[in-house]
Amino acid sequence: MKGIEQRLKQAIRHFWRTRDRQNQTQGAKTGRRDTGARSAVTGGKHLDGFVELCRDILIDAGLPQVDVHWSSKLQLPGYFRAEKKWDLLAVVDDQLLAVVEFKAHVGPSFGNNVNNRAEEAIGNATDLWAAYREGAYKPSARPWLGYMFILEDCPESNSPVDVREPHFGVFPEFRSTSYRKRYESLLTKLVRERLYDAACLLLTPRDQGRNGKYRVASKELSFAGFVAGLAGKAVAYSKSRAAPKRPKSNKKR
Repeated sequence: MKGIEQRLKQAIRHFWRTRDRQNQTQGAKTGRRDTGARSAVTGGKHLDGFVELCRDILIDAGLPQVDVHWSSKLQLPGYFRAEKKWDLLAVVDDQLLAVVEFKAHVGPSFGNNVNNRAEEAIGNATDLWAAYREGAYKPSARPWLGYMFILEDCPESNSPVDVREPHFGVFPEFRSTSYRKRYESLLTKLVRERLYDAACLLLTPRDQGRNGKYRVASKELSFAGFVAGLAGKAVAYSKSRAAPKRPKSNKKR
């Protein structure tokens, strides 16, 4: 797919400008705004640019547009719960091919939500793979599961924070590290533990982000690697659908 880098910058701009617009609209209607950045979060749609980009990558890789779901029909059965609504699904010929979750964290408060995000990411993947193991998505082969995260790049997210160790010590990678490094550690471990097939962590500053500015947290969590895996899954399935079936042999053995 051509122009992915430009599309990604457009998604970054959309992310920040939508949050700004939602904050202003919510304040104008009620005379006050939700605590912190909640008004932008509750308004939704700020991640749509990333969702639409990944949707188009799947379609460009050969999947029928009607089989890539991003605005409706997003529920999948779970094992520990009845269902979960994901952000992007590809279901072709009754085969669950790809599942993608998109999340973001913007200041000023970071400490209150880091653990919540970790619990969500771990729990969602654990639930999906348990449901897959029990045949919830049959006759599907193992689907591709991706997790994309947008983090505000600011002093608060990049400054070291303390940990509390009243009984036992935390692992060394969490000591004297920033929230950014905690997220980087989380997403890296999610992939290495095979809870997700790929993860992406994009860092974007509030002011420059309105013009599409961003940086990747690490090569292992880059957008290029993320979409390569996503597109690869779609291309492989598209080729398998197009391949001519071998006629059955009548030769007796």
